[in-house]
Amino acid sequence: MNEGILSAIGDTPLVRLHHVPDISFRLYAKLEALNPGGSIKDRTAASIIKHGLETNKIGPDSVVIESSSGNMGIGLAQACAFYGLRFICVIDPKTTAQNISILRAYRAEIDLVSTPDPRTGEFLQARIDRVRYLCDTVPNSFWPNQYSNPYNPHAHRQTASEIVAALGGDVGFIFCSTSTCGTMRGCAEYLRMHGLKTKIIAVDAVGSVIFGGEKSKRLIPGHGAAIVPPLFRDELADDFVHVTDLDCVVGCRRLVMQEAILAGGSSGGVFSALDHYRHYIPKNATCVLIFPDRGERYLDTIYSDSWVQEHFGAVSHLWEKREEVCEMVTY
Repeated sequence: MNEGILSAIGDTPLVRLHHVPDISFRLYAKLEALNPGGSIKDRTAASIIKHGLETNKIGPDSVVIESSSGNMGIGLAQACAFYGLRFICVIDPKTTAQNISILRAYRAEIDLVSTPDPRTGEFLQARIDRVRYLCDTVPNSFWPNQYSNPYNPHAHRQTASEIVAALGGDVGFIFCSTSTCGTMRGCAEYLRMHGLKTKIIAVDAVGSVIFGGEKSKRLIPGHGAAIVPPLFRDELADDFVHVTDLDCVVGCRRLVMQEAILAGGSSGGVFSALDHYRHYIPKNATCVLIFPDRGERYLDTIYSDSWVQEHFGAVSHLWEKREEVCEMVTY
């Protein structure tokens, strides 16, 4: 069943990073941007839709309805286009114009939630409430529910499997961004199922509540969450690092300058998290950073000097070490 373009999902490149200064360990990046839909969410979307078809939860007349700020929506739009399914994507005003254009190119229908949930002040809860309403009113609807569907983490057992197959069983650390917690949970499950001692370092956003932080405004979409996802478990991560929106910006720009990798916001956060954590990584260890998506979707934000200056102040030399950047940037 999983033929055509969806067969290109997975087996993404694992590349050695050679230009990161002052490290005494081997460093690799898993480039999920090279999935056909442009992100790690291709794995999740294909896994959930394929399982739905195999179990007859999805049929020829089904309408797939999901809340997404970008990448999951695009992954679902790709999978639904392949299988000829109608797809409604519930978005909010923070969704970028480029992502909306990509969704429409895949023939997805856009349902915009324009006001946040009055109780929480969050768009995420408002989007989920809208999905529930649509599922109650649209015949033959199917909600992938990426925040609780077990076929989200199930897809990412394969992500960990690819890393281990490429590098062997001596991978010391895997850094992964958190949002639905699907990647973190899937990787952790695979490692424990196979008795591997690799440590999972979760990278969460300042302003996210996943690891008990205080909820606050976040600029970078698809990174962190305003609710603790049902897929989360306390024991999944061996440790975690909180990164700011500025960390994500700096990390992205350093990746371009140092490694010629044009990556998305959460990838920049993962790269900056390594800076915070590098002193805990033993000499000669093997460390893998999972980069979830590509940078083209952030050209109007993270890679736009005017956008960065509007939100953070001075933008010159943002690719330098964070300590130097923080001396220049006005919050």
